[in-house]
Amino acid sequence: MPLVPAPPDRAPEEAAAAQSAPEEPAGPEAEPAASVDLEQTVRLDKGSATPSVGEPSDGEASDGKAPADEPSAGEDAAEEAVPAPARARRKVSSAGIVIAVLVGLLGFALIVQVRGTSTDSTLASARTDDLVRILSDLDSSEDRLRQEIEDLEQLKRELTAGSESADAARKAAEERADELGILAGTLPAKGPGLVVRFSGPIRASRMLDAVEELRNAGAEAMQVTGANGQSVRIIVSTWFQDADGGLNVSGAKLTGPYTITVIGDPATMKTALNIPGGVVATVSSDGGNVIVEDPGTVTVTVLAAEPNLQYAQPAS
Repeated sequence: MPLVPAPPDRAPEEAAAAQSAPEEPAGPEAEPAASVDLEQTVRLDKGSATPSVGEPSDGEASDGKAPADEPSAGEDAAEEAVPAPARARRKVSSAGIVIAVLVGLLGFALIVQVRGTSTDSTLASARTDDLVRILSDLDSSEDRLRQEIEDLEQLKRELTAGSESADAARKAAEERADELGILAGTLPAKGPGLVVRFSGPIRASRMLDAVEELRNAGAEAMQVTGANGQSVRIIVSTWFQDADGGLNVSGAKLTGPYTITVIGDPATMKTALNIPGGVVATVSSDGGNVIVEDPGTVTVTVLAAEPNLQYAQPAS
């Protein structure tokens, strides 16, 4: 029997053909990958990015509804109008203003308290004897003022009663004229008082402080004398100015050391000068020296020039 060749094995070829054949669509709902939705095409024409097939577009949820937590257009505009950093700065600035006002009020209260404390520190540091003497001097001043009131009331009664009212009025007028002459510096005066000597560097402000302290202590007449022999009667209008090598007192040049002769209650005036923080202490702190002497009776002889009134006239 003749040999017949076996047919060639076609299994490999059929497998290759099956692999190269196009794949059938799975079902009628399947769409080609290259197809594009009409709405997506319109968006592409407007310049927006084309979303991939099968994914929800920007701003849409998977179910086609907008997210519930997305702000509305009006809220977006308000948020854009006031940026978050600006709102934070506004809150911080308001709190800073309140804090600054409170700090300022606290500082003002502290300053007032410190000033009040420093005002009383002079008396607080004074000795008991000095405080007792100051109180006694105040009582003496009160008694003196009360006595003056009684004298004036008595004078008023004498001027308005009896046939001797004319003589009483004349006598009262003469006494009043003498008092006014002493106060104005147009008459010499003598009486109990002190001699206060200043040496070393003495400024005009220190001399003025001494005059004011003596006046507050009841001084009735004063004069100041320099080492060059110049003397000036101290009255209400007297002024002091620093000058080269000395002081200018109401236009007169005085050189140191200086001497103030004052009439008044010696004990009261001495206490006023020696009080802690007073004239003696301040002059000593400047490098000067003050010596207070009580000779018993002193005389004020220098006269002040009579005022030349140009405009003032008696009202009665």
